[in-house]
Order: sequence, then structure tokens, then C-alpha cells
Amino acid sequence: MIRSDTSERPSPEPVPPLASAWVLARVSGPSMSPTVRDGDRLLVRRLPAGRARAGDVVLARFPARPELLVVKRVQRALDGGRVWVVGDNPLVTDDSRAYGPAVAVGRVVARLRPRPGRLAPPPGPCPPGLPG
Repeated sequence: MIRSDTSERPSPEPVPPLASAWVLARVSGPSMSPTVRDGDRLLVRRLPAGRARAGDVVLARFPARPELLVVKRVQRALDGGRVWVVGDNPLVTDDSRAYGPAVAVGRVVARLRPRPGRLAPPPGPCPPGLPG
């Protein structure tokens, strides 16, 4: 989970986009372990609405909790540019199972620290419909 303070500038949109084309994000919590871990620094590119694909690791906001930014994996695309996102850690459910559909606002391009590189594919057997 990544926390964001949106109290300084209220947004008329229910789910505000990222402020710039590229952002650095710091992971907080275990929901995406082992792919990314608490404290990892990620390079994220802003994502146009409706462009997330199944299997992408994204920075997302839930319309039910727009102040919250989360790093999750897209399980499937839904109508209206929404996505169903889940964490790679099956024991943590702060994802679409708890908050419903999300809006992907950015795609994680790479991990910068502490282990630089591209992100691994989903752990365990590949779910139907995902590459791998």
C-alpha cells in the first residue's frame, strides 16, 4: 500500500490521476510480496485510462478510497476503464476483494531500490488468461 496525501488540493474527480508522467513510489506493506517488498522504490509511468492489461503491476486507486494509492497486479479488466486488482501475497486482502474495482493510474516499469530490475511474473501457477 502506498499512502498519498490529497488534503492540500481537493479534486473534483473521484479518482485523481498521477500528478506527472513519471513518479517514484515507495512500497509500504507486504501485500505484493514476494514481487515487491516493504521499502522497495518503484519507477511508475502514468497510465491512460483503460490501458492496463491482465498481469500488469500497477499503481491504482479505489473509487471507494481515492486517497489511497496501492501497488497491485491486474487480474482482469472491467468495463468503464476499471480493473480488478489483487496482491501477490494471498494472505493480505487490501485489494479489489475488499474495496471493489480500481482505476489503474500508473504502470510499474521497474524496481529501483534495493534490488534494481524488472519485476517477476506472478508467483505460483499462472492463472488462466495471463502470459507465462
